[in-house]
Amino acid sequence: MTRIWNFSAGPATLPEAALREAQAELLDWHGAGASIMEMSHRGKCFSEVLETAKADLRALLAIPENYRVLFLQGGATLQFSAVPMNLLAGRCADYVVTGAWSKKAWQEAARIEKAVGKVRLAATTEAEGQPADGFCSFPRADEMRLDPKAAYLHVCTNETIHGVEVRDDALLPEGATVVADMSSHILSRPVDIWRYGLIYAGAQKNIGPSGMTLVIVREDLLGQADANVTPRLLDYQAQTENDSMLNTPCTFAIYMAGLVFKWLKKEGGLVRMAEINLEKAARVYETIEESGGFYRNPVEEACRSRMNIPFTLPTPELEAEFVRESESRGFMGLKGHKSVGGIRASLYNAMPREGVEALVEFMREFAARRSKRN
Repeated sequence: MTRIWNFSAGPATLPEAALREAQAELLDWHGAGASIMEMSHRGKCFSEVLETAKADLRALLAIPENYRVLFLQGGATLQFSAVPMNLLAGRCADYVVTGAWSKKAWQEAARIEKAVGKVRLAATTEAEGQPADGFCSFPRADEMRLDPKAAYLHVCTNETIHGVEVRDDALLPEGATVVADMSSHILSRPVDIWRYGLIYAGAQKNIGPSGMTLVIVREDLLGQADANVTPRLLDYQAQTENDSMLNTPCTFAIYMAGLVFKWLKKEGGLVRMAEINLEKAARVYETIEESGGFYRNPVEEACRSRMNIPFTLPTPELEAEFVRESESRGFMGLKGHKSVGGIRASLYNAMPREGVEALVEFMREFAARRSKRN
């Protein structure tokens, strides 16, 4: 079997080493005579998997002791509701909109604000009438209209669709309780966890299979949910007290995440991952810039994502041809999101340098042939 180069934005490529370990253990986990996905979530075997996964994650991200780690369900999208239900408590919250996902988070919070508290749009980079091209930057702290009494400030630190990333935690406003959707770049670099009140991330990018959602929450933010509004399954305090097991958790997804965490540690941790990811992204951006305009990425250079690189070609017809030919060459997932079109290459941790070099070679060869034709 030959594995293809998977540039999908999510569910995305996983480390081959983790997949092979899961394959070897699929029928018999550590001599137990059964698969981990067949075992009770309250049994000794899965408890070992869960505790090891939490410990490895804490080590990788250097999570302080006063933060709780939750493995939940419902995807990052469910956190668009869970966050205001848990943290707003009748007050107001600020939202910064820098792409499709932060906009969805703001809209969902606004939808339920009568029940939980006021939601404010503190800043947006969306160009009026041009949503596809408008999200090209992240606003500076002095460009945000922040309420000093806000319960929290919500940001998406890497927009999967538009390719806008907060590369440095220090760029975020000081003094605010920052809530961050880190779905598409968590574990790609070290993070100053203490700068955030809460971090959430869907698993299907850099963590593991879809179905599980990671939440890292500071202890003092627990216990604020209104029981008359917040379902118990969405209550962070209740989930913390029950070790993420108010109901049956995504046992196999947590197991796979644990294998990914072990792989990351063996590869040198997040400092090393950051170096590798910077090199991979630089190769693609260099190819775009050196194409003489054949490829175009609209995002401001300082905000360009290292995980998700969207770009366009001169015509939609050429983009369709690029996708078709890339698939015939053994590439997967390069078609851009349906809301914006174009092309998108996602370079998550598990994408090896060899895959990026193969993509760069194809991009250059395709541009050379089609530029001559046109």
